[in-house]
Amino acid sequence: MTPPVLAVTDLRTWFETRAGVVKAVDGVSFTVDRGEVLGLVGESGSGKSVTGFSILGLVDPPGRVAGGSIRFQERELIGLPESGLRALRGNRIAMIFQDPMMTLNPVLRIDTQMIEAVRAHASVSRAEARTRSRDALGRVGIPSPEERLEAYPHQFSGGMRQRVSIAIALLHRPDLLIADEPTTALDVTIQAQILAEVQKLARESGTALIWITHDLSVVAGLADRIAVMYAGRVVESGAVDAVLDAPAHPYTAGLIASVPSRNRRGAPLAQIPGMTPSLLGLPQGCAFRPRCARATAACEGDPPMREPEPRHVTRCFHPLGTAS
Repeated sequence: MTPPVLAVTDLRTWFETRAGVVKAVDGVSFTVDRGEVLGLVGESGSGKSVTGFSILGLVDPPGRVAGGSIRFQERELIGLPESGLRALRGNRIAMIFQDPMMTLNPVLRIDTQMIEAVRAHASVSRAEARTRSRDALGRVGIPSPEERLEAYPHQFSGGMRQRVSIAIALLHRPDLLIADEPTTALDVTIQAQILAEVQKLARESGTALIWITHDLSVVAGLADRIAVMYAGRVVESGAVDAVLDAPAHPYTAGLIASVPSRNRRGAPLAQIPGMTPSLLGLPQGCAFRPRCARATAACEGDPPMREPEPRHVTRCFHPLGTAS
């Protein structure tokens, strides 16, 4: 069998604080194959973005990758020298950040930034790099891309800046693309255009894509597989249709039920009771236990990984579809 483009195994990323150790990512494992789209879903603070930063080696003190393995095309990234990571970032592995100003320099023109990004990893002339940059802006729906190359970031709206950062991420047609809620600030028309572009990239170029989001409707139409995170752990993963049509973990079921379009007209909006626990004071055993209607005394232990269906796994003592 062809090895996956990315294999994350038992990843642990912790942050040292005065109040204690924050285990932002605690034992996360998943794989992404060539041309596959993985949706990484969960509430704010579940560890989705930190997982993406860990893959790229962008976790700085007081944070650190405390353990596990991240293998990109069978090459271990944890412990790789900074020079090795720089050769991969923006070239074979690209990331689209939620805030476009994490990508763009406010005092440089767009053409300067994009041409520099092209020539950092490709031996091409400045004219060729400019042509590639112009074409990339056109692909993400920026009108008059030749003129907009000469603009500064502050001359774009927030949504337009995000489209520029997406264009930069797609410049080298990376083998792995990590997208951290990149379409949150975009209107639905442009969002659909961007989703179509990344789907095309995955299909035609074989790019493996990790799409980090809290929007289940986006994942439903984009992803092949889904991994649901809660309090730093993956609590359920599997084929997107299997997970969304028949969720096994109560937290996944709660997320799906809280989507407004699934509510009966006039009925109160379904919601998960309680709040996400602080990572400094997680409850013993299953972190979802205080909010779960199916919790029992057994849930005070560490929940096992169960497989209710082939390639559909959940971390729960009492998965849905079984007697509680």
